Amino acid sequence: MAATTSAEAGAGRDDRPLDVITIGRSSVDLYGAQVGGRLEDMRGFAKYIGGSPTNMAAGTARLGLRSALITRVGDEHMGRFIREELAREGVDVRGVKIDPERLTALVLLGIRDREQFPLIFYRENCADMALEEGDIDPAFIAEAGCVTVTGTHLSHPRTEAAVLKALRLARDNGARTALDIDYRPNLWGLAGHDAGESRFIASAAVTAKLQAHLSLFDLIVGTEEEFHIAGGTTDTVAALRAVRAVSSATLVCKRGPMGAVAFEGAIPDDLDHGVSGPGFPIEVFNVLGAGDGFMSGLLRGWLRDEGWERALTYANACGALAVSRHGCTPSYPSWEELCFFLERGVRVPALRKDAELEQIHWSTNRHRSHGGDWSVMRVFAFDHRMQLEDLARDLAADPARIPHFKTLCLEAARRVQAGRSGYGILCDGRLGEEALFRAAGTGLWIGRPVERPGSRPLELEIGADYGSALAEWPADHVVKVLCFYHPDDDAATKAGQEETILRLARAARANSLELLLEVIPSKVGPVDDTTTARVIARFYEIGVFPDWWKLEPMTSEAGWAETSAVIGENDPHVRGIVVLGLDAPMHELAASFEAAARFPLVRGFAVGRTIFADPARRWLAGEIGDEDAVVAMAATFARLCAIWDGARGRAAPVPAGEPT
Repeated sequence: MAATTSAEAGAGRDDRPLDVITIGRSSVDLYGAQVGGRLEDMRGFAKYIGGSPTNMAAGTARLGLRSALITRVGDEHMGRFIREELAREGVDVRGVKIDPERLTALVLLGIRDREQFPLIFYRENCADMALEEGDIDPAFIAEAGCVTVTGTHLSHPRTEAAVLKALRLARDNGARTALDIDYRPNLWGLAGHDAGESRFIASAAVTAKLQAHLSLFDLIVGTEEEFHIAGGTTDTVAALRAVRAVSSATLVCKRGPMGAVAFEGAIPDDLDHGVSGPGFPIEVFNVLGAGDGFMSGLLRGWLRDEGWERALTYANACGALAVSRHGCTPSYPSWEELCFFLERGVRVPALRKDAELEQIHWSTNRHRSHGGDWSVMRVFAFDHRMQLEDLARDLAADPARIPHFKTLCLEAARRVQAGRSGYGILCDGRLGEEALFRAAGTGLWIGRPVERPGSRPLELEIGADYGSALAEWPADHVVKVLCFYHPDDDAATKAGQEETILRLARAARANSLELLLEVIPSKVGPVDDTTTARVIARFYEIGVFPDWWKLEPMTSEAGWAETSAVIGENDPHVRGIVVLGLDAPMHELAASFEAAARFPLVRGFAVGRTIFADPARRWLAGEIGDEDAVVAMAATFARLCAIWDGARGRAAPVPAGEPT
């Protein structure tokens, strides 16, 4: 199938602001990081957003739908995490209410083997179960073309009343309504806390409750076991017919490895006689959350009126991608990824080991999980260590003062930033640890170096176990590495440096950290208009896909064109390029900005010594105090920002085959 842009995917079927509102559970999923053991033996956990409606809101947003969520979260760190993650995913969070009295729900999950996925729900008097009718705003519901709910919130009178109000309003507004049965017996009080994995316990009371409301839906989705509880029998055909007796909705029955089937009218004797979409022969790694991925794909097709076969194709593909990865929401595809998967097909049954597919998954979802608008990058680089230590020695100043100076650099950056997006810092963790601590939560883009200053062949300061070292980093820190690499290096030097970069790139990706690769071939040998492009092409060839490139200035249009073209051909979803300064005087930087700004792939600059060199010398010498240093650096940084913004504003972009 032909790929569609995210903007085209987001085109609505009518003029309503939202395609879908989901309602119900919202939690923080703590996923056991170890695979193949008991939940009792997990040593570490990964943190994701969770809860079926929350997963579906994010999953549909990734597929281009304009989605929103109605739920409650606690007035604490986990509640803020959910709201922030949803916003980064593009979900409208106006309906995510903050409950001042209750905690956000938690779920502990694990992957024991291909059949066992233990989980524990921590939902005693949790925030989302306090959802009430007053949380349902008629004007908000009127914005949506569809309201989708899950069965759990029909299990309690208060949440049931809220759901029914939303459904009535939706139907009165001519919106579509959908139910994911999502039957969890222990959330209906039918099983103990250790039975979160249980999928079916017969209950006449639950059946009666569901059947009392099934007539309110245009679409009802469930596994065979979920239709068993809705229909009151473990005979699947009979259960579907029992549901059909009280509802005219399209029924979509999920059948595990056999795919799914839709019934718009009477239920046939054989389930194979319904409408189905193609299945995908893949290795099952983790079934938790797969149904929410399936529902996201189904809603994408249904709400775009693409027909049930296409909707089920989307749903089956999203489900296949979900069961192949760790976590629920993080495993769901973007629209670009889904199109690629459907067009190319399955090449590696263990999809998480398909390098090409995983690169598209990472690069098209990364902007959602690493927030901020980085289409313009104005970065103050003060990650220098060797230069500042040499300066302190030359001035006979105490090098122990350098960490404090770096906090002054941060203050200068923040004054220029003034709370706006598009500003950042490069700061190290050895001399700049305090500055990094203070930068947390400021909205600044944060890059952090790992190389041993000046090393060639490349050596890293983080030790031999890259993965363990990066595991300690905050999620919003970008791994920055400078490599003095030239395409004409001898084979041994090339091989050693390439191996280090490749290992680092894999460790960064394993820890869900972005990577900025800086290359400066001019410090090694002669360069021409093709040199940097050749370096970049080589790293792509060995499987290194940096999120960012940091490159030395090129005054030649041909040099930027060659560089932009090779990046665009290899990674159309790259974050972009930032131009480094190399301690150049202001007029040279202005000239390099004018040349670079014509190429949209160049997002901005990362300049350091031009900003801090003179203030650092005077401050270490005792000639100026803290405030004078901050004022001087802020003034220079602000001037560079203005020069870049002016150059970008004057530029006539040269595409040169690059992404926009």
